[in-house]
Amino acid sequence: MSDYQQFLTERENIDLLLEKGYEITNVTENLSGAFVDFSKGKKQEEVDFIQLHIKTADARKYFATKMMEKQNV
Repeated sequence: MSDYQQFLTERENIDLLLEKGYEITNVTENLSGAFVDFSKGKKQEEVDFIQLHIKTADARKYFATKMMEKQNV
């Protein structure tokens, strides 16, 4: 898979989770990319958790931009 194709897949996954109401709650970056935690739900029993492994630099820029947009709202 080309880097651009991988970026499109990662961007689509990020957008899909954000559209479903998930919020980015934690980011851990290392040499293999970034692990982005998404959570949905307020009560401890109802929290739904998903973690994406973002490998491309463009997708890391993309989720960072989405986080900044959320803070400016």
